[in-house]
Amino acid sequence: MSFTLHGIPVSRGIAIGRAYLIAPAALDVDHYLIEPTQIEGEVERFRAAQAVVHQELDELRADLSADAPSEMGAFIDVHTMILNDAMLVQETIDLIRTRRYNVEWALTEQLERLTRHFDEVEDEYLRERKADIEQVVERVLKALAGASGALVNGVHGRCDEMIVVAHDIAPADMMQFKGQTFQGFVTDLGGRTSHTAIVARSLGIPATVGVQHASALIRQDDLIIVDGDHGIVIVDPAPIVLEEYSYRQSEKALEARKLQRLKFSPTQTVCGTRIDLCANIELPEDAQAALDAGATGIGLFRTEFLFMNQKDGMPEEEEQFAAYRRAVELMNGMPVTIRTIDVGADKPLDSLGGDEFETAPNPALGLRAIRWSLSEPHMFLTQLRAILRASAFGSVKILIPMLAHAREIDQTLDLIQEAKRQLDDAGLSYDPNVRVGAMIEIPAAAIALPLFLKRLDFLSIGTNDLIQYTLAIDRADNAVAHLYDPLHPAVLHLIAFTLREAKRAGVPVSICGEMAGDPTLTRLLLGMGLTEFSMHPSQLLLVKQEILRSHLKTLEKPVADVLAAFEPEEVQSALDRVSQA
Repeated sequence: MSFTLHGIPVSRGIAIGRAYLIAPAALDVDHYLIEPTQIEGEVERFRAAQAVVHQELDELRADLSADAPSEMGAFIDVHTMILNDAMLVQETIDLIRTRRYNVEWALTEQLERLTRHFDEVEDEYLRERKADIEQVVERVLKALAGASGALVNGVHGRCDEMIVVAHDIAPADMMQFKGQTFQGFVTDLGGRTSHTAIVARSLGIPATVGVQHASALIRQDDLIIVDGDHGIVIVDPAPIVLEEYSYRQSEKALEARKLQRLKFSPTQTVCGTRIDLCANIELPEDAQAALDAGATGIGLFRTEFLFMNQKDGMPEEEEQFAAYRRAVELMNGMPVTIRTIDVGADKPLDSLGGDEFETAPNPALGLRAIRWSLSEPHMFLTQLRAILRASAFGSVKILIPMLAHAREIDQTLDLIQEAKRQLDDAGLSYDPNVRVGAMIEIPAAAIALPLFLKRLDFLSIGTNDLIQYTLAIDRADNAVAHLYDPLHPAVLHLIAFTLREAKRAGVPVSICGEMAGDPTLTRLLLGMGLTEFSMHPSQLLLVKQEILRSHLKTLEKPVADVLAAFEPEEVQSALDRVSQA
């Protein structure tokens, strides 16, 4: 019987093949109390399982091919860090010793505590990192049970038809598919920034995540279609549907081959206006993927990843400096925009001294991003020194998140000057003219733009948070997710106003949120005056194709019509004219 499931589209394209189901490790483990004489033996059993998983991860890392996406190695490294993290290891051992839990019970109890902490995190990207902890714990539980960590065993049918269907997939586990040819991913869990989504995009494999109950409803070997453009999964499709999707799949394959021809061509509109296409990265190694996609710089280096899973607080200056320098050197003279840490006062960062924030009623409106950094000047200065030192090795810009007040800007600039003085005193090199910019992601920042234009060298519009704060919508809350609308007139007016006023003042401005990587919005943003986009490397060529087909003069009138419209039907009608201009 044919039926259709709906989820979140995270990696474009169409996959047609047979379902290969992956069962998760059973987290419903035995619970029993051990005798005092058994405690050290139980701890040793835990240590032995930890060593087995270490070996698995080391082997996965060693088996990485030279052309493997950089995200793969990064995710394996993160899982290794979690495996050694005191919050997982020591706390589990403490539960064994103090409460006399068997190791499986202690481990799942600690997992539950940690995931509760992550559920309180406001930032979508960081919140979804709880999946990493769950996946590491699953590996340890498998090792305790004596089960193999291998996922691909006894595949039915042809391997080149395989579509992986799972409750969730650990990035490290994906490496076990290296020797197999598979077509796509479907998972019950996940969001646009989950690791499955990131890896799928980096591999160019269609994926739909957040398809609730997919792994329960889809059976092994079912013929399925994954529409990664629309987040649709069709199970046992009718012949006419299969024929239609097969045709669309071949058309997309042809389009993808044509897109590769654009990689090294100049990025400019039909009328000759040059447009800069930059990449967003999370780790230094991601810079290589940006280069491979033809990016002309890094428009956003999210430094939060470097601060995760740290046992003893923030990473030291040398560790940060090495990471920033690596990205800068990989870009070989192209600009690298490094955003200072953008986290809130949430429990995963308790090791940084955030105990006083545990009861924060609303992290989204609380002590996060620059507010947190300014409240911890010692830690902020450490990061600023590391970034400044990296500027001696290439073109670096410093980007500050979530600024809203003049005093915040002034305090930040004063701390940057202090970091420079400290480096001068230590005799360490840096670029004295490093540029400093602000994220425009709060409506107050956009409306009070003269405060920013007067004090800063450049701006970057973070559309994800700008939409969230403008519409008072938590973009991660399923109950209101349908109201998260990048095309709401209020959002469009704030973006257009920021672009217009920055241009008037001669201050460069880019967009680094999800809107920048959406090719259906490229012409709209061009018509508003945007000349610098920053996005995931996998989205770059699709956006570039739209730019090469656009003429700015013909976009003026339809874009003006979009901004003059307020009723949804009028806005959509004007947007249709933009896409046809």
